[in-house]
Amino acid sequence: MATTVDTRNVLGEGVSLELSGTWAGYWVAMLRLLTGWWFFHAGITKYANLWTSAEPFSATGWLTGATQGTVVAPITVWFGNNAAWFVNFIIPLGETLIGLALLLGVLVRFAAFWGAFLMGFFYLGNAGFSHGFVNGDLMGLLLFVTLIVLSAGRIMGLDRFIENWDLVQNHPRLQYLLG
Repeated sequence: MATTVDTRNVLGEGVSLELSGTWAGYWVAMLRLLTGWWFFHAGITKYANLWTSAEPFSATGWLTGATQGTVVAPITVWFGNNAAWFVNFIIPLGETLIGLALLLGVLVRFAAFWGAFLMGFFYLGNAGFSHGFVNGDLMGLLLFVTLIVLSAGRIMGLDRFIENWDLVQNHPRLQYLLG
């Protein structure tokens, strides 16, 4: 089981990263599955709390209070005051869909991009940094970037098979979403 990631750096020189060997493949697959379960569980739990908890998930407090003085504060305060219902729906939906895509190994780069986006937003939004600059949000962001770079969907994931479909073969740019 081997996958090779080939990119171009800013100087135009080829950069290649070869991931080969059974243990490396298992490790990348495990990272994908654990990250997928983490996000799937986070999203589905928020939806489950809507029906089973006296206090359902609400982003309003985090949006309006926890982010004061951060880079994303103007955005989050506006959403907290005007469209908290949207955030209360879209964040759990995004977490659930990102997690499901990673668990199945479908559109892994696309899902991991949005996972990295959310984690970047959470990292900047929780910028009190009471635990330092290296925290769980940054580690989550790095997990998603790792999945993108190592083409984790091609290792024990459905992306490996989807890349052989005629649609993807006829439109090679779709491969950037897979893997």
